[in-house]
Amino acid sequence: MDFLTSTAILPLLFGCVGVFSLLKLLQWLRMKAYIRDAVVVITGATSGLGRECARVFYAAGAKLVLCGRNAKALEELTEELAASQATKVQTHRPCSVTFDLSDPGCIVGAATEILRCFGHVDVLINNAGVGYRGAIVDTSTDVDRRVMEINYFGPVALTKALLPSMVRRRQGHVVAISSIQGRIGIPFRSAYAASKHATQAFFDCLRAELEQCDIEVTVISPGYIHTNLSLNAVTASGSRYGASNQSFLLAAHPRHLCPGERGPVFLSLHSVTDKTTAEGRSPVEVAQDVLAAVGKRKKDVVLAGLAPSLAVYLRALAPSLFFRLMAARARKEQKPKHC
Repeated sequence: MDFLTSTAILPLLFGCVGVFSLLKLLQWLRMKAYIRDAVVVITGATSGLGRECARVFYAAGAKLVLCGRNAKALEELTEELAASQATKVQTHRPCSVTFDLSDPGCIVGAATEILRCFGHVDVLINNAGVGYRGAIVDTSTDVDRRVMEINYFGPVALTKALLPSMVRRRQGHVVAISSIQGRIGIPFRSAYAASKHATQAFFDCLRAELEQCDIEVTVISPGYIHTNLSLNAVTASGSRYGASNQSFLLAAHPRHLCPGERGPVFLSLHSVTDKTTAEGRSPVEVAQDVLAAVGKRKKDVVLAGLAPSLAVYLRALAPSLFFRLMAARARKEQKPKHC
């Protein structure tokens, strides 16, 4: 009897494994086909996660429109990708559009220039952003507005400028690179967390409203990534967090960039990186996960470790405990000066 049972179960198990493998293969082929020859716009493309996304989407055969403030860096990235031979699919020379996402007056013109590159947009990846480090009581509302302008209002404005062309074609995919801090509030990250909470809410609403138009919306929430985000973060005073010997005040950049203008050059002496950022995931790995999430048309993805992921559930299921843990973290990081 045992023999008969085993001989009946083994073919069934092998059959299940075969079907599962076939489904995974079909999913992989659909993902590749979805990305290949698609027009993909990436903001904040010159560094960190944006740069790695440019590499992986280019290697997958996408037609890239690279966006950023620094025209020279965009040109260098374009040449690097065009010279790359490490791909088995047909590639396309990227286009680039230079503009400052924090300047509302540049967005419409930038969107027009983006559409001029390949005639339409299939995938918009809202990646550009700025970090923040500081105590709420020390932070001016000008700094809050600056962070919100770059992390929230800029991506929203660019998305709105490109949406009409997607709706007309009844085809398009909007991706928002948010953060695990868009799900939970962490001490001394108030402006950043607020901007990412707003991002999560806006694109969740957008997903529901555009479902009938066949427009995909994906929100990706990574944990800490080993990039220069903390180095380039603004502090409570508006200075640049990562430079100990130089002050990068927001007022030092009185005008913004529109398409075609060259970006400012940033210098850094004795820069420091947060421990959490230094121990974060490689941007190469996260970029591969972004590619997979877009290719599989996932709606909401958390790319964080066990502890941050558990914190999201803890916030929802045991908020009192979560609040105590965050208060303890705040006391550990910095003694309150205003109590």
